[in-house]
Amino acid sequence: MEPHIGSEQGGTRPVVVLQNDVGNRYAPTLIVATVTSRTEKKKYQPTHVLIAHNTAFEKPSVVQLEQIFTIDKSRIQRFLGQTTRHEMRRIEEALMNSLEINEWDRRNADE
Repeated sequence: MEPHIGSEQGGTRPVVVLQNDVGNRYAPTLIVATVTSRTEKKKYQPTHVLIAHNTAFEKPSVVQLEQIFTIDKSRIQRFLGQTTRHEMRRIEEALMNSLEINEWDRRNADE
């Protein structure tokens, strides 16, 4: 993902597709979150999900839900694998934290 600036993730890297199946099938783009294997340098954030044991990744990795991008499908080089149902639930929770979806619901419950 080039060019990148500052703390943006750049270069060729794995991603987790966040988009729904209909969008995956018909849209020319994908909504994704970046993945890094540099877990030792990452401070825990509520927007991070550690994927410790998954055959899609060679070593433990962190899905970074604060690093969400829309990319053209042509950027996808190969399919690495799938998240487990449990991992996907944790990713959904971190995504809601990143976008403050639950917080917005609480603040606006009386409207």
